[in-house]
Amino acid sequence: MSLNGRYDVLFEPVAIGPVVAPNRFYQVPHCNGMGHMRPRSEAANRGMKAEGGWGVVCTQETEIHPTTDLAPYAEQRIWDDRDIPALRLMTDAVHEHNALAGIELVHNGFHAQNLLTRASGLAPMDIALHMPYPRQARAADKSDLKQLRKWHQAATLRSIRAGFDIVYVYAGHRLSLAHQFLLPQCNNRGDEYGGTLENRVRLTRELLEDTLELAEGKCAVAFRFAVDELNGPDGMQADEEGRAVVEMLAELPDLWDVNVSGWENDSATTRFVPQDGYQMDYIGFVKKITSKPVVGTGMLTSPDKMVSLVRGGVLDFIGAARPSIADPFLPNKISSGEIEKIRECIGCNICVSADNFGVPIRCTQNPTQGEEWRRGWHPEIIRRRESGTSTLVVGGGPSGLECGMQLARRGYQVTIAEAADEPGGRVRLESGLPGLNAWRRVADHRLDDIRQRANASIYMNSQMNADAVVELGIPNVFVATGSRWCRDGRGRNAALGLPISPEIRVYTPDDIFSGASPSSGDILVYDDDQGYLAGVLAEHLAHAGCSVTYATPAANVSAFTLYTLENERVYAQMSKCGINLLTSTQLVDARPGKVRLKSVYTDDLSERDFSGILLVTQRTRNARLYEELQKSRHKFAHLELVGDAAAPGLIADAIWSGHMAAQNFERNSLDIDREWYRREIISLAHEQSGK
Repeated sequence: MSLNGRYDVLFEPVAIGPVVAPNRFYQVPHCNGMGHMRPRSEAANRGMKAEGGWGVVCTQETEIHPTTDLAPYAEQRIWDDRDIPALRLMTDAVHEHNALAGIELVHNGFHAQNLLTRASGLAPMDIALHMPYPRQARAADKSDLKQLRKWHQAATLRSIRAGFDIVYVYAGHRLSLAHQFLLPQCNNRGDEYGGTLENRVRLTRELLEDTLELAEGKCAVAFRFAVDELNGPDGMQADEEGRAVVEMLAELPDLWDVNVSGWENDSATTRFVPQDGYQMDYIGFVKKITSKPVVGTGMLTSPDKMVSLVRGGVLDFIGAARPSIADPFLPNKISSGEIEKIRECIGCNICVSADNFGVPIRCTQNPTQGEEWRRGWHPEIIRRRESGTSTLVVGGGPSGLECGMQLARRGYQVTIAEAADEPGGRVRLESGLPGLNAWRRVADHRLDDIRQRANASIYMNSQMNADAVVELGIPNVFVATGSRWCRDGRGRNAALGLPISPEIRVYTPDDIFSGASPSSGDILVYDDDQGYLAGVLAEHLAHAGCSVTYATPAANVSAFTLYTLENERVYAQMSKCGINLLTSTQLVDARPGKVRLKSVYTDDLSERDFSGILLVTQRTRNARLYEELQKSRHKFAHLELVGDAAAPGLIADAIWSGHMAAQNFERNSLDIDREWYRREIISLAHEQSGK
């Protein structure tokens, strides 16, 4: 129950077939880049959610057979009995905190490239693979479908033996064979598995019936289904075939886990969609059709919104992936009445990018995400101080705020000196741009924490030089002075800069943030950073009345947003704003009346006349203070450079750097260097011993 009773409904136990969830908080299946390759990390990551109060915690999609090989991505596997011990680590970690453990079984159909196994891909029809590898999947014949059912049945039995309480049949995101069979765009079959919707549902029905029969009261069976592809008549729609599927299967599964498809819609960023229940317009009808419990998502972080959805008969469970990543202890904070301490998801999809890069999960708001086992980090508990010494953090941006907050949480006396009249650094500045308002939460969360601690003080308008730092007499100094954008064109494709005449007006993002933005004229935004910022600034200038041309040497606008699932929306938004988009285009040189651009492939030159150029290319570290302090190194017990001042990167990188510095403070440097983190190593000891 919650502290004041207002949120009691969220903490009611709910039956899911033969099992009972202790509350309504449900971490839906989501990837975390650990999976079968890092089982201890996987278990610790999911166990942390259970410790934080999530009543149901699911692992990620779990391959049932070598013909659905997602290598090099580290999803889960349940190919044979040898996978059971690793999965048991996860269920044990979740059960330790009295939560239910769920597993999402999947055959990925034409989404699986089978690069490791080299198996032939299976699909409803002959079709090109979903991913870039130039190969096709073949139409599964009826013998293949019989085999598929056997694989799924075997995986179900193994899941039960591994201790899972909920076993999924997965038909969503176009990432599963079951979902691909449902969609006429992927299924042109003429047999009983194609054509009418009833035929296209057949495989899903068979998988559900098989799983229910094998479950036999040992576990619940969930059905994850994407009711709408958000593609109009060119895809499944919630008010047409999506609803019909729910009606056909209404009482079959023990639980409905409903969302929208594809992944870029289900995990849309706050830059383009509102937060707190943006999927409800699509999934809200399901509860009216079935008597079985329903879980839904939509970046739900407001407890009041959660209560209204449950009491309004929309959802039985509050589903979450990203909010549970940003704050694994969200349920416990609601229960204890500490709502103001919730570390709210900002919807930036840095977590998603990690999966697309094939590395363990990370989070802008929660730097401990993915570090639970390998570094022993906990989102709410940090090692107490080693001594009674005092610390100074120079810089109140994301890295400085995180470093200062964590040092204060450890018990040190902390002074934060910020040169500006408002803290937050780049977070404060970037959150004022179109679509990025939610990013302000990064600073707000840390400032709220710092301001409530008697052992932490933050001072504005405090420009520090080396003499001032020495004069303070604080023996431990962390320099988090950030970075500034270059105005000479240095970037990915011009490491030494570009020939730009001093007579042409050049802007950097720092100029825009300081109010020096052009309000009219033809402006070239040159993006050789290839992140997200240049695209947002181009939109900002277009709104201000400028005629904007955006050019980048990359093949895509804001190329990094391919990994955060935003690229199509970014392109559409910039086009809507009337921005002229030039990809695969490099800036050669610039002088008044003549700016030269060339194709990165053909060297074909073009000349344009721009009244100004906004360069978003590379950053220079603001490390001068640190370098000056190095001259007086003997006066300090500890001196460290953190965040963008050490290595410019994403906001998530800056926060992680500040957190790492606070965690390692007063640790033995040899210990830190001896093992960067605990590795999950494949042991060859058995073979080497000759046994």
